[in-house]
Amino acid sequence: MSQQYDLASAVGYQYDDQPVSWNQRDLLLYGAGIGAKANDFAIINELDKSWAPFPTYPVVLPFKGTSQDVVNFRQLMTGGRAVPGLPKFDPNRGVHGSQSIELLKPLPAVSGPGWKIKKRLVAISENKSGIIVEVESTLVDSQGTPYARLYSGSFNLGAKATGTNFSKRIAGPPQAKNPPKDRKPDWVVRDQTSPEQAVLYRLSGDYNELHINPAIGASAGFGGVILHGLSTFGFAARALVSAVGAGDPRALTLFGVRFTAPVKPGDALETSIWEVGPAKAAGHEGETELAFVTKNLATGKVCLGAGVAYVKKAEKSKL
Repeated sequence: MSQQYDLASAVGYQYDDQPVSWNQRDLLLYGAGIGAKANDFAIINELDKSWAPFPTYPVVLPFKGTSQDVVNFRQLMTGGRAVPGLPKFDPNRGVHGSQSIELLKPLPAVSGPGWKIKKRLVAISENKSGIIVEVESTLVDSQGTPYARLYSGSFNLGAKATGTNFSKRIAGPPQAKNPPKDRKPDWVVRDQTSPEQAVLYRLSGDYNELHINPAIGASAGFGGVILHGLSTFGFAARALVSAVGAGDPRALTLFGVRFTAPVKPGDALETSIWEVGPAKAAGHEGETELAFVTKNLATGKVCLGAGVAYVKKAEKSKL
């Protein structure tokens, strides 16, 4: 190997702060992009007394930034300073491997000026298949008050640094518990994506051509367009809010998954949910911890695995 990299030195790297903003229209558009239905007034009708910003919305902000127009996805992925200690990754061989979000305070309907995302690199691992990088992002207001903490893992296929197995972590999200094998799910929610789901979801800020140009998807081995993983992420979050939180977006305070298989626009989804006990993390007293998986019914494959969520359980949530 002509060049060696010091992966350990990259852990803890602080990225430049990223200014972000949103308005009510952005929140309504996001709700439609994650499949909200005509009667989901708590998500799509800002005039309804039940309406609130959907808690997973901040996952789009690293793509959207402050823009109210189309974002150049390739420039977004390749711009910015190189991280000392890391090799240069091929953006065409990067896969979104995991995502979690924890709401620390309820989101306002409009951000106003001065909001930003503060990011640091918190974990790296290398194996024979590539390099996994995990980034912690904290959404803060103009006063520096944290509102959400996100962890996003990317798997860079074929990337090499040390040429040996390596792993270092300084922070991370709560880990999922395995769904109980001795009982059926406590809730099962089926939903249907539309053939235009990716067309709609991309308007929230992720303009990766993989999700709209069939030729790009075919060349990547997917046989055409695939749905944004974060749209499927939102579908599953809606399923938990509906089944366990009585449809109240405020009920969901933590949500995390691993992306395990692609979904195509138009595929049907099935989310199976198990109650595993009271949430024990600080700040989540009185909430219920859930384990869940989401299956793509068109392929029979689990598309979201290792699901973990904390929900303020409604009294009459049911199957």
